[in-house]
Amino acid sequence: MRRLHVPDAAVATNARTARRMWLARAASAFVMAGLAPYANALTVTTSPPDPDALSPRQSAAFRAWFVRIVDQQMRRGPTPRWTQRDCAGLVRFAVGETLKPHDTRWLRANGMTSLADTSSMPPELQLSASQRTIANRWSRLDGSTGAYASAIALIQRNSRFVSKDVNQALPGDLLFFDQGDDQHLMIWLDRYVAYHTGTVTPADTGLRAVAVSDLMQWKDSRWQPLDGNPNFVGVFRLDFLTP
Repeated sequence: MRRLHVPDAAVATNARTARRMWLARAASAFVMAGLAPYANALTVTTSPPDPDALSPRQSAAFRAWFVRIVDQQMRRGPTPRWTQRDCAGLVRFAVGETLKPHDTRWLRANGMTSLADTSSMPPELQLSASQRTIANRWSRLDGSTGAYASAIALIQRNSRFVSKDVNQALPGDLLFFDQGDDQHLMIWLDRYVAYHTGTVTPADTGLRAVAVSDLMQWKDSRWQPLDGNPNFVGVFRLDFLTP
């Protein structure tokens, strides 16, 4: 795997400082936790439960749609409605589309109107009006909220740590890599891992898919999702999902 070009990962200096401080705290917590589960080291919080958090049933439906939407982008190429094309943009786009009502108009806009598509659709999400706005209020590093959040903000402010063992990942979870000044997200789709990287040619969509077994043995060890890889921060799960 060549070095991945991530346009939105080149954050401002203050964001880089915040990232490094966060990673240092996380690393310190790992050491202090000893044999305790990694999740305990990164998810200690005094924040009240999110009233818009999805129930287990809603979360299962969300995962099914999220995976289906990412897979559709991989198979047919990016839709013109996905405008911010980078690794974090793929996550934001798929979350936003997953939270929308998947009516006939939506299916047509996303190229999912064939019999083969419609016969295998996941169950529709039954969401409140407030839950459908989750994708418009990501928490950013500066404390504000909005429809845009960088890769590091999606992890640091909108996700919780699961493990450095990818066997603990569920479909829709995020693999987070830190390469110094560059951060990168990959999406765990169970059968394979999907991500967006820099384009090579004008016809290149930047979308990539790799089997998990291949990624574990990747020649460039910086991208191997292994506990012993210092560039692999771990598996993270979007905060609003249960579990």
